[in-house]
Amino acid sequence: MKKLGIIVGLGLAAFVAGVVLLVSFMGQAKVEAETPFLIPAGSSLTSVAQNLETAGHITSADGFLLSARIFGSSDPIQAGEFELTPGMSQGDILTMFQSGDVIRRFITIPEGMPSILVWERVQAEELLTGEADVPLEGSILPDTYSYERGQSRASLIEQMQGAMDLYLAEAWAERSENTAVDTIREALILASVVEKEVGTASERRTVAGLYSNRVRTGMMLQADPTIIYPITQGKPLGRRIRQSEISALNGYNTYTRVGLPVGPITNPGRETIAAVLNPEDHNYLFMVADGTGGHEFNETLAGHNEAVGRWFQLRRERGEMD
Repeated sequence: MKKLGIIVGLGLAAFVAGVVLLVSFMGQAKVEAETPFLIPAGSSLTSVAQNLETAGHITSADGFLLSARIFGSSDPIQAGEFELTPGMSQGDILTMFQSGDVIRRFITIPEGMPSILVWERVQAEELLTGEADVPLEGSILPDTYSYERGQSRASLIEQMQGAMDLYLAEAWAERSENTAVDTIREALILASVVEKEVGTASERRTVAGLYSNRVRTGMMLQADPTIIYPITQGKPLGRRIRQSEISALNGYNTYTRVGLPVGPITNPGRETIAAVLNPEDHNYLFMVADGTGGHEFNETLAGHNEAVGRWFQLRRERGEMD
């Protein structure tokens, strides 16, 4: 009987301890406010429990681990950022780490954003870390990218550059025979010019076709953005272009050099790159703004000059010219 009593006593003690452990695991953790919690890639449950204890969100890392092994799921924990909220139990925290939503943060790079402005946007993200160089012009694929708290700025820029390399390879493989460029590099440069000159999405392939025609015939591209780029590195000029700038001799100014600029003048998007690799088949060589956000296209200089006259007249009526 004595032996039986000991066994019963031990069983009862174990039961009570289990109940206490379960109550602790299911009871509220020590989260007093909404708090971000980051789990780095490769973290173990042990290291996560220790970090929770250090941050004061749980009383004991050992107790959390023991409860997790007894009452929790065997699913692995996820890497990423999570948000702890008041009222959560230790069990809730474990479940969130195993199967909850990871906080996603996003940064958007629009089509035609030059690299200096991409760099400034990345620098402004306070949850990123470290320094990064201004990326090479044309090396960034415009898109929306997700990142994690604490991620390095350099790694995010590398992600954007990797996306551009991948897309260029895919698009190049699908190029048409009508494209006027001979290399991926040339496609990127011409697409950057087209990106800055397109007025509306519907005319993208038309503009690509026009500049492709100029490349084929050896005409100067005469694209105003190529005048501005060496002056501002892609930032807005903020004033009218000066005559001295139009006649400037440099590797970018397509008013004083035949062919493509020496490098991209912005970061073109997927659709513009695709348009350059499959341009519209037409005979246009000239274009001028039409006052609606788009352009009027012409095959001859005479027709172009008439269109320019109409554009100037419209600007005078709007009070934009004397």
